[in-house]
Amino acid sequence: MTRLVKVVGDVSRGTIGEIVGYVASVNWAVATYDSAFGYVSAHGAPLVDLLDPQPDEKIIDLGCGAGALAAEISARGAQVLGIDGNPEMIAKAKAQYPELSFTVCDAHDFTVAERHDAVASNGALHWLTRDPDAVITQVHGSLRPGGRFVAELGGAGNCAELVAAMQTAWREFGLAEPELPWYFPTPAEYATRLEEGGFTVRLLEYAERPTRMTQGPSGAADWVRTFAAEPLGHVPADTVEPLLMRVNDLAAPALRRESGWVADYVRLRFAAVRVADTSRDEIHDAAELATPGRAHTLRALRSV
Repeated sequence: MTRLVKVVGDVSRGTIGEIVGYVASVNWAVATYDSAFGYVSAHGAPLVDLLDPQPDEKIIDLGCGAGALAAEISARGAQVLGIDGNPEMIAKAKAQYPELSFTVCDAHDFTVAERHDAVASNGALHWLTRDPDAVITQVHGSLRPGGRFVAELGGAGNCAELVAAMQTAWREFGLAEPELPWYFPTPAEYATRLEEGGFTVRLLEYAERPTRMTQGPSGAADWVRTFAAEPLGHVPADTVEPLLMRVNDLAAPALRRESGWVADYVRLRFAAVRVADTSRDEIHDAAELATPGRAHTLRALRSV
């Protein structure tokens, strides 16, 4: 059964508990991620429509990976800066889209020279587990008042069958519980973080999205190799293959179809607007206006 939550308008703390009744995200091989599991970036198109980038807007693609989302945003006429903490991903993005700007930076503490109109992120926020609030704080600081934060990440229950298969297999092989490298929040939890971080939530969607593993012939095993490389790296070398085959056996009843393997994705998508902090914003804007040689354009702030 699909769980769908769609909220339009402000989400207040007083009503946030009503949002959801279901309560239950790195390092990978760049070539594998972008080919066998390219379906992650392939679902970025609806996010671009929600972002609605306008010509000449300045937009950050946070956790840009190999640059697919940044390229889609750029195609709408916006100026894009792609940020990712993985140097290999940034190298590939620069090679594929040399006309765009990319930089290696940690999303927990990145800074930009000037405020942007929007920040977009697709499938990256759930990997930023060290301090999700710090990421939101940096996004807030990178945006002008009224700027948009539009993103999609794994939500509570994301890949639950895959994770359960991993945990069971690890236990059966006498291994310590795998330390999972993801953060999959409930809608209520993330909406609260956004509000406390200085944003007004305009839209929040939460839904199951079963997704075919189009080029992962070994199914759950390939998924673990790609997305759980860190916990897999702590497994003795001679145990890896039989362990992964056991993951496949455990996941197959729920996730293997006649047409192939399916990942049990649950996605959380939101659009939020940065609330103005009057005193700090006035100081920042005055400093920008005082910068010699800067061109300044005044335009109406758009809400999502």
